[in-house]
Amino acid sequence: MAYNFFAYIFRTRYIARWALMRNTRTENVEEHSYEVAVLAHALAAIGREVYHKNVDPDRAAAAALFHDAPEIITGDMPTPIKYYNPELKNAYKRVEAVAQDKLLSMVPPELAPVYEPLIRESDGAVRPYVKAADKLAAWLKCLEEQKAGNTEFNRAADETLAALRAMGMEEVDWFLDNLAGAFQLTLDDLG
Repeated sequence: MAYNFFAYIFRTRYIARWALMRNTRTENVEEHSYEVAVLAHALAAIGREVYHKNVDPDRAAAAALFHDAPEIITGDMPTPIKYYNPELKNAYKRVEAVAQDKLLSMVPPELAPVYEPLIRESDGAVRPYVKAADKLAAWLKCLEEQKAGNTEFNRAADETLAALRAMGMEEVDWFLDNLAGAFQLTLDDLG
């Protein structure tokens, strides 16, 4: 039997994000997943090293790499549509569960215990870090677009930053207060 899981995972590069917005630079799910993995690792490292929490940055990064894997099947549903109302949100969750099942059917049985918690986002210890990193990556995308003069992302930037602060995660606040400013700098200023 052929197991197509990894071939499918590598197709995330063909799924565009921010479909409803005019972008100065397009973004795909593959690069987004990488950024979310880096950020989830950082947030978990802050949690462990700064706030002495029992969290594994490596597990957070692995979970983040696969957090949007169902979008290989569903596509990237824009947030305003996905969360428009509870009925639509619940319907999307059901579609996402079907996509997760389909992906997991493509994993060799010997590897299923490794990939199932990643695809289903069932690791409760790292899920908040992945969710926060996902939101943080969206905010950083907004900053990048604003820096390029794209005012289309102004409202999204404000709303996303407010949502990040509302999470009440001290790791997120620490990142925003200590690390986020560098994303406003040019390459020359980063020195």
